[in-house]
Amino acid sequence: MTAHKKIAADPQLVGSVKLKKIGNSTGFILPKEMMARLNIATGDTFYATIMPEGGIRLTPFDPKFEQAMKVARRGMKIYRNALAELAK
Repeated sequence: MTAHKKIAADPQLVGSVKLKKIGNSTGFILPKEMMARLNIATGDTFYATIMPEGGIRLTPFDPKFEQAMKVARRGMKIYRNALAELAK
């Protein structure tokens, strides 16, 4: 499947954004529909991840935290009995 077909078939496309000069920086304005879909509001922090296909993934969840939780869950599964005893 080519990248063009992936984009054309993507039902998640919400809108487009345009880069704008904001002081000495460059930023972009998100449409309110996109902000609602991401469940973010003005002033919230969200994370951008560059995807292997060349796109950008925006998410309100910290990918480093998610990775740390994955490791923690694995440890909790391994030491389930010991943690249950400590919780008493």
